[in-house]
This record gives sequence, C-alpha cells and structure tokens, in this order.
Amino acid sequence: MEDNNVKKAKNKLLSIIFGRTALIVFLLLLQIFCFFLGATLLKEYQFFVNGGLTVLAALVVIYIINQRANPAFSMTWILLILVFPAFGCLFYLFVKSELGTRQIGKKFNRIRLETKRYQKQDQQIIKALKVSKPANAKLAHYMNYQLGFPTYGNTDVKYFSCGEEKFPAMLRELKKAKKFIFMEYFIIEESYMWDSVLGVLKKKAAEGVEVRVMYDGMCSVSMLPHDYPKTLKSYGIQCKMFSPIRPVLSSTQNNRDHRKIMVVDGMVGITGGINLGDEYINRKERFGYWKDTAVMLSGDAVRGLTMLFLQMWNVTENQIEDYHRYIMPKAEEYHRELGYVIPYGDSPFDHEDVGKEVYFHILNHAKKYVHIMTPYLILDNEMIDTLTRASKSGIEVCIIMPHIPDKWYAFALAKTFYRDLIESGVQIYEFTPGFVHAKVFVSDNDTATVGTINLDYRSLYLHFECGAFIYNHPVIREIEQDFQETLKRCQRISIADLNDIKWTMKIAGKVLRLVAPLM
Repeated sequence: MEDNNVKKAKNKLLSIIFGRTALIVFLLLLQIFCFFLGATLLKEYQFFVNGGLTVLAALVVIYIINQRANPAFSMTWILLILVFPAFGCLFYLFVKSELGTRQIGKKFNRIRLETKRYQKQDQQIIKALKVSKPANAKLAHYMNYQLGFPTYGNTDVKYFSCGEEKFPAMLRELKKAKKFIFMEYFIIEESYMWDSVLGVLKKKAAEGVEVRVMYDGMCSVSMLPHDYPKTLKSYGIQCKMFSPIRPVLSSTQNNRDHRKIMVVDGMVGITGGINLGDEYINRKERFGYWKDTAVMLSGDAVRGLTMLFLQMWNVTENQIEDYHRYIMPKAEEYHRELGYVIPYGDSPFDHEDVGKEVYFHILNHAKKYVHIMTPYLILDNEMIDTLTRASKSGIEVCIIMPHIPDKWYAFALAKTFYRDLIESGVQIYEFTPGFVHAKVFVSDNDTATVGTINLDYRSLYLHFECGAFIYNHPVIREIEQDFQETLKRCQRISIADLNDIKWTMKIAGKVLRLVAPLM
C-alpha cells in the first residue's frame, strides 16, 4: 500500500514538473524576465534615457500618490520604482492598463445593475432594524443602496463548526434538489469529498435537474485536469473555470474567485470557508487538524446567494439570463425571532471594500467583545488601528490563528503584527492541534459574520469573496460557543513567546512586510 502511495506521489510530481503547469510557470517567469531584461538594457543607454526615466518615474509616483487606493499598495509600488526604476515603471503601467480586467469589470457591474430589481429591500425590515440597532440599519442602507445587497428576515441559519458537520448536511440537501443546483468554489480537488458530491450531481442531472458548477482556474494547476469542464459536461452538468491560468501575463490572473457558494432550488444556500477537498473534512491530514466553518441559510436570504452565483456565472456569458426563474417567493409573514441576514459579496471591480467594511462595522460598534478566527493576519494600517482602538476602548478583542501554518511566509509575516496588537491589549491565540481556515467575526452575542474573507490583502482587496452578516439570530450563540470551545485547544501568545521566535523567521517577516500587499 505504501509503495502504491509513493508511486502515486512520484507520478503526480512528474506530471507537475513535465506537464502543463510547469510550462505555464516557465512562460510566466520568462515574460517577467523579459520585462526585467528590457528595463536593464535601457540602463545601458543612460546618457540618452536616464533623464527620461527619471521624469517617467516621477510622473508615475505622482500618479500613484493621487490614486484612490490603499496606501499600503501605493507604498509597495513606489518602493519597487525606487529600487528598479525602469522595471518598476513599466510593470506598473502594464498592470494599470488593466488588459483583460477592464472588460470583466464593466460586464460585472452591468450584471449587478440587471439583477438589482430581483433584490429589493423590504422596508419593514429596515424599520425594525432602526428600533433594534440603528448602527446596523446604517450598515443595511450602505449594503443595499451602494452595493445591492438587501437585509433579509425569515431566514433560518445552521452553523457548522467543522467540515465534518457540513459535508453530510451538504449531501442531504443536494439529494433533495428538484429544480436546480448551483455550486461555486475556489477549490475543487479530485478526492473522496468531491467524488461523493459529484455522484449526487450526476444523478440529479440525469433526473433533469439543472446543475451548474464553477470553480477557480487555480484548480487546473495541480488539482483538476485542464479540460475538466468537458468531463462534467459529458455528465449533463454545466461547468466553467473562472479565469483559467494561461501562460500570458495579465492582471486578470491576480483576481481569483475565492467564493464558496452552494444553492439548492433557491431554498437552501451554504457559504463559509470550506472548499471541496479531503483536508476540509479531515479525511486527509496536511497541517494537523483542519478547523473550518460554514453556515447554511434556509429561507428568504438564500435569494442573495443565488444572485451572487448568477452574477459571477454570467460575467463570461453572452446570452441573456432568465434570473426570475431562479427566484423563490418570500415568506408572507415576517418572523422577527429569526433576526436578520445580509448575504454579501466583494469584487475587486466595484471600488468598495465590502469585506473590510463589514469587519470594521463589527469592531467599531462592539460593546463587550469581538472574537475572530482567521488563517492569515496580513494587515494594513487601517485594520491595525481599528483592532487596537477597539481593544484600548475596553472591548475584548481575541484572535485565533493557526499554530501549524499552510504557508510559512504568511505565518512569518503575521507574527510581525503580533507585538503591536498584544501591547494594545489584543489577545492572540494559536490553535495548537493544527490549521485554522475559518473566517469568523462574532460580537456581543448578537452579531456575527461567516464567510470566505481572510484578514489579508488578497481577500480584502483583490479577490471575489462572499459572506453572511447575521444579527439578532439564535445561531450567534452557537458561533460564540464554538469560539470558546476552540479557545480551549489554543495557546495564548505572550510578548515572551515573541522573543523566542527564531531570528531567521523575524528577519523574513520584516522583509516580507515590504511586499505584503502582493501576498
């Protein structure tokens, strides 16, 4: 058995080294090298071009400073231009030209306008929110009028504290499908988990249920064959890869579809951090025990997840979508005891940092505590200030991080933020059994969000993301209880612990902070 596993591992390694993935990586590196080589050759003609490059660099820096962008991104670009003037200027101009992304952005924003009429806000809910918590009514106004994400009532929420809880519930709901199944995941990997799901999808497609599957193009690098959409289409399943990885430098490859959404018949929807691979259900061990979370919505708020899926699906479609056929009627009576749910998405093309705004809202309006689970901690100054200000104001701010990281460089970078946070009163814990992949904020036993958004630059600014903001719902106590149970399996990090970090890790982290916005 062991020999077979070794052979499989060797074959997989060889297929990566000599396959399409290696070719793509080689060609991309070759193009970056050509950029750098071209910029270096220009320096040989300093007498002719040095003055021009200086002027160009100055103009580019002035342009960067005046852009509406996160200061951390601006500083990284300026640093690159200062160190490598020619290469930095050329590369920045290439990225800002938005080759490939401009059309996607326009199409995405047009589709959001098309779907807005299917997501009208019930004003009765807003009135109730204003009485219950005026600050949340303001968040609801921002979400609806600025972004098209209404606040819903009449929604039951089931919380899953790990992939092992979500997986069987997911299969049960898929088996109930009568009309349609939508699945959008960052990662789908050939595995027991995916094979089990695929078995149900094949059966449902054969029964006449409309099945659509979408996954991010990163999966084609090492998890799925490049032509896997054709395989699923042969089973009667509509399938597409979002932004396939191609051997051509393009800024589109920087914006990944990091969402995790499942919708069945418009009646049930699931989102959270759990992808479709065996590590997410702890059937395969990679970094110790894999701690992850998800929520299942049943009721009116599923409409929000349905629209998020259809918006992404149609970004690469030319035909007109009949959105109305996927919208289920809302409940006639308003059940106040079920609280409020806002399914929301984040896009790199709408100039609104939705995930960050939700996190800021929770931190800024907490009265007692904010408890956070996140796999990464790569923060800009705004997030550092907000976390530390909440803590200095007497709010208990606790963050659970992994003790066994999946990426050493992200872990080294995260540790560079520990000292400032701890000295400001923020409590940091590491989950000793393994890796935390959950993305959870819970506050004051009345507010929570569960979704796909990490505390890092990529999730907050560059990727397509999603989540569910939940207020005044019974499930919030379950989310807080799970946080407390997870805390029992953590070690608290102290200043003394930071002094024990290896010097190599400290140096690596400090150097990486120079390019943190790119990680």
